[in-house]
Amino acid sequence: MLVSNSMKLHEKSCEPCRGGIPALAEAEWESLLAEVEGWEVLQGHHLEKKWNCVDFAEALAMTNLAGAVCEEQGHHADFELGWGRFSARIWTHKVDGLTEADFILAAKLNLALCGTE
Repeated sequence: MLVSNSMKLHEKSCEPCRGGIPALAEAEWESLLAEVEGWEVLQGHHLEKKWNCVDFAEALAMTNLAGAVCEEQGHHADFELGWGRFSARIWTHKVDGLTEADFILAAKLNLALCGTE
């Protein structure tokens, strides 16, 4: 379910999903996708973003920072890291698709890792 108001995504908090709601329809997630720079929706199911890093240590630091944001929000992403790269993948498991909380987390990760939404 899409919750709309004038707050920017990074200003909102992730609300725990209790299931029983439908995943966002394409028209709903398309408008939210425009608010999270660099993220893409894959197979209409999950969000993903990849970052280039200078080395493994930077990728690990990004992973740890992103993990702290996820813990703070109670909404967790899947991470992949290696030398010179870090990526995050987000979806809401209880609805097996995308919810507004996924885009909120993406915006918060952008702010924490890039200084932008």
